[in-house]
Amino acid sequence: SVDTRKSSLMIKSIKNGADLINDVSGFEYDPNTLLRLKKYNISKVLHHMQGTPNTMQKNPKYKNVLLDIYDFFELKIKKKLKNKKIILDPGIGFGKTLKHNLTLISKISLFHSLGFPILVGTSRKRFISQISGKHDSNDRTGGTLASVLFMLSQGVQIFRVHNVNEVKQGILIFKKILSN
Repeated sequence: SVDTRKSSLMIKSIKNGADLINDVSGFEYDPNTLLRLKKYNISKVLHHMQGTPNTMQKNPKYKNVLLDIYDFFELKIKKKLKNKKIILDPGIGFGKTLKHNLTLISKISLFHSLGFPILVGTSRKRFISQISGKHDSNDRTGGTLASVLFMLSQGVQIFRVHNVNEVKQGILIFKKILSN
């Protein structure tokens, strides 16, 4: 996969074997992106971010974070991303406060009604240290795993993580306990 906002890099990556495109701008940064990607049958992560990487954490505000992001996804799917190879990412930590992030995580299953897979990246995010305080750790594996297991229980199946083996181990144990 490739994570970029630049269509030229997306095309180079596709030609070199990438089969998943993630653009944190929701395909808004480069106006040529969707036109250039049209001829490729490639999965795209529709990522939500309020603002830009430079401004996203400067006082993010929503009327209702859950419904605002739902509406964002719905509009993008109908107007711009007619291709059905879409994965939704609500953008935990991208233009969101602690309260916004917790609301999205706790109510993540709402997005299933849009009919697309959901991808979430909570690995090592700041919200973990905001909650754990003095119990924070460098890699935040415990907080990452807790959030992944909760969202797994809500039907989310795609996770962006740093500590792949530890999270996979946690998922295997969690699923085995549930099936017993």
